[in-house]
Amino acid sequence: MAAHRPHKAAHAGRRNFAKRVAIQGGRKLFITCRGTGSPTVVLEAGTGDLAKVWSMPPSGPGRAVFPAVARFTRVCAYDRPGTYLLPGTLSRSDPVAMPRSALDIVVDLRKLLHAADVPGPYVLVGHSFGGMVARQYATLRPGRIAGLVSIDAQNEDFVAGYKEFLTPEQYLAAVLNPQPPPSLQTYSAVERLSLEISAAQVRQAQADTPLRRMPLTVLSHSRDLANPFGFPPDWPINDLERAFQASQDMLAELVPGARHVTAAKSGHYIQLDQPRLVTRTIRAMVREARLK
Repeated sequence: MAAHRPHKAAHAGRRNFAKRVAIQGGRKLFITCRGTGSPTVVLEAGTGDLAKVWSMPPSGPGRAVFPAVARFTRVCAYDRPGTYLLPGTLSRSDPVAMPRSALDIVVDLRKLLHAADVPGPYVLVGHSFGGMVARQYATLRPGRIAGLVSIDAQNEDFVAGYKEFLTPEQYLAAVLNPQPPPSLQTYSAVERLSLEISAAQVRQAQADTPLRRMPLTVLSHSRDLANPFGFPPDWPINDLERAFQASQDMLAELVPGARHVTAAKSGHYIQLDQPRLVTRTIRAMVREARLK
């Protein structure tokens, strides 16, 4: 019997769009989708980053991830409320009260995909804090998830590392009450995300209903960089880096057969430093989903 390949029919008539969509409750979120085919790749950006981060000219060789993925399947990215890219370039989504948690964002994303008529199955791709969101979504709503790509993702083990190695004052600034960059603090409703609450949510979800077996690839930054996150110089950078790398190993142990790839030429923004690696990883996952 021939393998079912849903990409030949699914999304065949769907057009490219970039628009604000009203979700349940009345708020509007900006979402952009391009390409055709199934599964749909959903890109979840890191703290503060607009959907535009996936289309920025990369620093490394290759095409930006969003247009590259659009060449072989449907891909969508969106602006969370309060996100920014540069001063003066702010989220196109309606503002909400801050700080927010990973679960808050999962609820928004589920409503948005429904309201924008973006059907599954989905390959979720999350960078940094967005990796925590993508994993939480896949854990809580696994039925339509075809795969998960984690790009230098935050997670509960790394947040525990913050608590172990930072002073109470540093921990408060980094995890409990994070602030936007000084250049953006004059803007209202800039995205602030609670790492501690989000880590507790992800840990609880994993305990209640462990991430089911699915294709999972963990991409992490080069181990040779001195300070890939740009931490203040008086922070215990080496201890935090070891904690982060250990947390990436933990992610790769969540499901059997998961892959952990170190991006040897990348800092934290692997999608900008090595866009070909990210695109190849997504393409492999899409191909695997189409063979099922």
